[in-house]
Amino acid sequence: MTGRTAPRNGDWVVGVTPAVAGLATLCAATALSSVIDGGLWLVYLAVAVAVVGGTGVLLRAARLAAPIVGLGQAVALLCLLVTIFTRSGVLIVLPGPQSLQDLVAVLGDAMTEVQTGVPPVADSPAMRCLVMVAIGLVAILVDTLAVGASAPAASGLVLLCVFAVPASLADEMLPLWTFVFGAGAFAMLLAVDGQHRHEAWRGRLAGGGQSGSGPAATAVAGLAVVVALLAGASLTLVGTVGRLPGTGEEIGGGSGGLGIDPMTELRGMLNQGASRELFRVRGLPSSAYLRAMTLREYVPDKGWQLGGNMPEGVEAKGTLPAQPGDPGDGEPHEVRIEPVNWVDNWLPVYGRPRNVQDIDDAWRYDPGRGMIYSVRARKSDEYTLETVLESPSADTLRRAGGAPDVDPAYLEAPGVDGPVADLARRIVAGQGNQFDRATALYRYFTDGTQGFTYTTQTESKVTTADALEDFVLNGKKGFCEQYASAMAIMARSVGMPARVALGFTAGFPTGDFQTITSQDAHAWVEIYFAGYGWMTFDPTPLSDGRGVNPPYIAGLNADDEEDSSSSGTTTTTTTTVAPGTSASASAAPDALGQDGTTSTEEPTPTWHLVTLGVSFAIAVLLTLLVLFGGARVARPVWLRQAASVAAVVAWVVVAALLVALLSWIAAVALVLMLVAAAPAAVRAWRRRERLRAVAGLGPDAAGAAWQELVAESVDRGTRVPRTETVRVAARRLVRAHNLDDQGRNGLRAVVGAVERSWYSAQPTADPSLPGAVADVRQSLNRNAPLALKAKVLPRSVLQPKPPADTEPGDE
Repeated sequence: MTGRTAPRNGDWVVGVTPAVAGLATLCAATALSSVIDGGLWLVYLAVAVAVVGGTGVLLRAARLAAPIVGLGQAVALLCLLVTIFTRSGVLIVLPGPQSLQDLVAVLGDAMTEVQTGVPPVADSPAMRCLVMVAIGLVAILVDTLAVGASAPAASGLVLLCVFAVPASLADEMLPLWTFVFGAGAFAMLLAVDGQHRHEAWRGRLAGGGQSGSGPAATAVAGLAVVVALLAGASLTLVGTVGRLPGTGEEIGGGSGGLGIDPMTELRGMLNQGASRELFRVRGLPSSAYLRAMTLREYVPDKGWQLGGNMPEGVEAKGTLPAQPGDPGDGEPHEVRIEPVNWVDNWLPVYGRPRNVQDIDDAWRYDPGRGMIYSVRARKSDEYTLETVLESPSADTLRRAGGAPDVDPAYLEAPGVDGPVADLARRIVAGQGNQFDRATALYRYFTDGTQGFTYTTQTESKVTTADALEDFVLNGKKGFCEQYASAMAIMARSVGMPARVALGFTAGFPTGDFQTITSQDAHAWVEIYFAGYGWMTFDPTPLSDGRGVNPPYIAGLNADDEEDSSSSGTTTTTTTTVAPGTSASASAAPDALGQDGTTSTEEPTPTWHLVTLGVSFAIAVLLTLLVLFGGARVARPVWLRQAASVAAVVAWVVVAALLVALLSWIAAVALVLMLVAAAPAAVRAWRRRERLRAVAGLGPDAAGAAWQELVAESVDRGTRVPRTETVRVAARRLVRAHNLDDQGRNGLRAVVGAVERSWYSAQPTADPSLPGAVADVRQSLNRNAPLALKAKVLPRSVLQPKPPADTEPGDE
């Protein structure tokens, strides 16, 4: 048909390529699900990919150079990161010096989690930030290749690198569905590339028959190979040290021990910003430490490790064998432990476990180490533990004697000599039995006379080559890992079997259960007594009441005499309180106010910041699309209108969320005001668009003029049936609104212009049409002025549908 242009497939191909490129990036990123727990990170990632792709579409619509487009995409990604992960951005969303420092700090936390975590790592805010940065940059590169360089196929090698990272970290094969998604999305990219080449060959795209993908593909292929080799050589070390040795389900088949320093993992738990619930415990009669693992091997100037390969052990489900030295006495207590966010190789236990129920067959028990473990990190359902919590008295342990019937590895103290060993011997000098020697070491760290200070600032600040010597003799400031490490190795140096235990303090009561969070992560010392087994000594000078003192420690007075009031067999502890009611030993120092009280300010929820950032990005993109989209948005008209409405809605959401940072009540009031004003605003916008079309005197000028006059009539309560001709409708308007001569003449001119636009072979607008429309509107305002309600709630917006037939009595 004359005057119409058929859609060109090549334009469709170019238009759909950004969306397919973004989808391919997102599908490839699903491979990270094997190394990152949860699924919320994928939502964040989808937002980042959408922002990158949308920014590229808008900037290319403005015909900017490819480097400028890539830079703009990077800036948009940075604004999104600032909005979500910091509170210090300029106007919340724009990067500034402080916000950039905060963002670097978040990425630093993420790198710490990567280096110390065991895949799959937790879906923490820091990990989400790292993933958004990494995959966001990949999305920019893929978008540049697929759209800017017209070489979608070349981006496949970049996407392959995304698969290479989790493949090198995951202990098992990547899930099949990630390959399906990635292959499907890349197949779509290949289809787009094939259609692109076909259209170019037929000469339908700019540039004739040259697609431009050949040189780009060659360059990117070489770059991708280099990146893949570097990533495969370096990133395989990230997180892999946390897996148990061995192949398949056989434990101990590897060439080394656990590999990860569990202390480092514990340090990361102490440093994390937000507390995360890990366990809910029911039926615990008294406070006790929840033991996850024990460390046997000391490595000089490095710390404690698991030591050697894990033995085959026994099945953990059911009755458990006694640990070495356990006399088998005591009354078992039934405790219910519900893991909430705990996914690991270790299943924590209390005291001396006797029986475990409601766990699967994959869990094994090593009585020598007192640990329940599995070959792969897993999440357990709620399980029942029967365990003995009673412990002997101080006098009973003083009488313990005989050769220690325990693995000789627990007596090894490599590299401990010189000042530290001399200090240990001086501390225990004059003590006639092992219990008093152990107590003397314990009190050296906890009695407050030696200047030791507890802190959760876990960065290493050693001043000598020997970190142990520096801590014990010089620094005297650290967290539980350092205290437990120092006392355990000093105990070995004077002939006492010792090990370091990792787990959690008692937590705090919540309703009918005890809540244990990541802030309760702790380390302590266990010393072996022949005939009685492993006894707990916690040298960390906690001052917040979270420490657990067994009766053989709590029952001692200043003269090392046992208090008769505490000579029973139950554990004695100080009161444990919920987080926020007092200073926590695991809380960061800056979490306390200047007066020493805990700050109660609630941080802005993550969903709030995410929604704000996404809404701002959408609002900016839609605004740019409406302002600079040109002909692509102008036709069809409904697309421009829809984009305009969406932009307004997005800006309303942004304004409401910004106000909500101060007050949700003010935000609700603002939204209600904007909603109330929306009909009038829509009416004003439509009037402006129509009068602009009339003033332009284009082919649609007459139609726009008639639509505006009909809308004016509807606002005043008179509707024009769809079946009426223009002339009949005009007579209705004259009668209903009592138009004067000026209005009638103007309406007559508008009707004539409408009929000419319909039936004339060369429809051209009459230059007098804008004046005629103005005359009719002025006559309406004089003879039928709008009421306030009609202005605020215009019927043409709220009830736009006209009647199908003529109303009775109207001719």
